[in-house]
Amino acid sequence: MMFQDDRDYQILFLSCFLGLGIITRDWSLKPELIIIIILSCLLTQLLLTAWIYFFKQQEKFSLKLFIINPLFIASWRSALITALGLCLLLRANNPITMILAGSLAIASKFFFRVNQKHFFNPANFGIIAALSLTQDAWVSPGQWGNDLWFLLLFLGAGAMILKRVGRWETSAVFLVFYSLLEAVRNLWLGWSWDVLSHHLMTGSLLLFALFMLTDPRSIPNHYFSRLVWAITIAIITFMIQYSLYLPTAIFWALFFLSPLTIILDYCWYSPRFNWKVAFQ
Repeated sequence: MMFQDDRDYQILFLSCFLGLGIITRDWSLKPELIIIIILSCLLTQLLLTAWIYFFKQQEKFSLKLFIINPLFIASWRSALITALGLCLLLRANNPITMILAGSLAIASKFFFRVNQKHFFNPANFGIIAALSLTQDAWVSPGQWGNDLWFLLLFLGAGAMILKRVGRWETSAVFLVFYSLLEAVRNLWLGWSWDVLSHHLMTGSLLLFALFMLTDPRSIPNHYFSRLVWAITIAIITFMIQYSLYLPTAIFWALFFLSPLTIILDYCWYSPRFNWKVAFQ
């Protein structure tokens, strides 16, 4: 096996997507902003992990013990995945905006928890926080264009990861149901099918569906709950998209519906997901 932690595959693929976007799409994402986001996420993870496992539990702090703590060793991967997600989707000119997004994204995992489970997707929380609290942040849904080879690349990488974590049905149901809603609207308005394909074949939508919507640590645990979850987000996304005409509708829908995870986990119980990591 190439990697012993499934999150390593996510880090690899998201890093490749980021490199492809910069090289092939001529993104205006400055290297220093990438570094700022990554450092903000990792440093916030470090500080809050230390606070939770040492100061809050009133244990004697030991730097050596902290560094070799398996919980900290495993947590940096999640922080890096969040940072890469922000690099791929969020844009800003001011470094302070990126620091705010990265810090609040990681902090949301520690402060918005029920039964030891965080219910906001960290990257999505960071995006919404930056959009809401500053005038400098934006998301560009069309930054990937509509090339077929990008679509196949996203689907292939996403399918590999979702197969490993067992959450493929969440992406599939969301994409199918959202596509059906778009198709009905397209037919109702009498538009050509080229318009439909333009709306659906976007890299940002696929990144959202394959890597953000399926975060196994923040979405509902039960199989049936995830189906309800995916359909509901598809409906709310569609409503926001064509009532408020927000290009960031998918991110707002996920943000508003994240607390629904708590209710669904209560209605249909299933054991909480745990990553397969090297020290287990």
